[in-house]
Amino acid sequence: MLKYILKRLLYFVILIFVMSFLTFMLYNMIPGDPARVEVQSIKNKVPAEVYQQMYQQARQRLGLDDPLLVRYGRWMGNILKGDFGMSSVYKQPVRELIVAPMKNTIFINIFAILISLGIAIPIGIRCAVKQNSLFDNTVQVFTIVGYSLPTFIIALVCIFLFAVKLGWFPVSGMTTPNFQGTAVEAFFDKMYHLALPLFIMTIGSLGGIIRYVRAAMIDALHMDYVKTARAKGLKEKVVIYSHAWRNALLPVITIIIGWFLTIFSGSLVIERMFNLHGMGKFYIDALSNQDYNIAVTVQMFYFVIASLGNIIIDLSYGLVDPRVRVNK
Repeated sequence: MLKYILKRLLYFVILIFVMSFLTFMLYNMIPGDPARVEVQSIKNKVPAEVYQQMYQQARQRLGLDDPLLVRYGRWMGNILKGDFGMSSVYKQPVRELIVAPMKNTIFINIFAILISLGIAIPIGIRCAVKQNSLFDNTVQVFTIVGYSLPTFIIALVCIFLFAVKLGWFPVSGMTTPNFQGTAVEAFFDKMYHLALPLFIMTIGSLGGIIRYVRAAMIDALHMDYVKTARAKGLKEKVVIYSHAWRNALLPVITIIIGWFLTIFSGSLVIERMFNLHGMGKFYIDALSNQDYNIAVTVQMFYFVIASLGNIIIDLSYGLVDPRVRVNK
């Protein structure tokens, strides 16, 4: 098992270096001049000669005149030391700027995922146990509708109904402007602002996970070991949750762990529509503003999370099902 883990970690390191090289080259091929963006604000305030001199100094400071491979080596060396560069827009280190949106994204997505799993898994199991019943057919209709509708359509309908018509929830921001109150009051104020986005994220994700759990449970319930367990006279709850669900969890665990990893990536559509300062909105704003130090850092962060997620998913199989454990 240890040998397998070390091999996967070695592949992980190689993959990260390959993807970092490709990402760096891709972003450097995008039209634009970071040095000119940096000095553009003073173009009309100084003589042309001074502006040109400052522009050349900016290019030299940013290393834009060096060969691309030299720039990549310098950039990768800084990344390994934890230096992600400076934001050309905010004039602050990227490492400091990324903390706030990451906290917001983790906060939002943890609630959305826990609520979704808490609803979807019991409903998916019940649909499998009561296959082709009125309950199952009704749930399948709603899951097909929810699975088919894009998230932004669900968001627009909910905003129109719950924010515009009923006026129950705000449609922008994470807190009340200039809010004054205790820590508990601040928490409830934040949850009030996030109630509608969380509701939309939950509704949008229920369809897929319910259908996935239902399909896995139906396969497990038709296996011979379930018939044997019932023949032994075990209680139905023991048969369902101790025998069928544990075996059905093997295919389901892939989507569950992958879903948990999305707590770091952000919900782009929801964050943009509700003006939530999360990773998704942070990334798109960086691209729009040509703030490529932020964009590359976020992109590399996504690569690392996705690669580590695949390793965690593979190792978790052995915890769920001993038959797939790697012992050599």
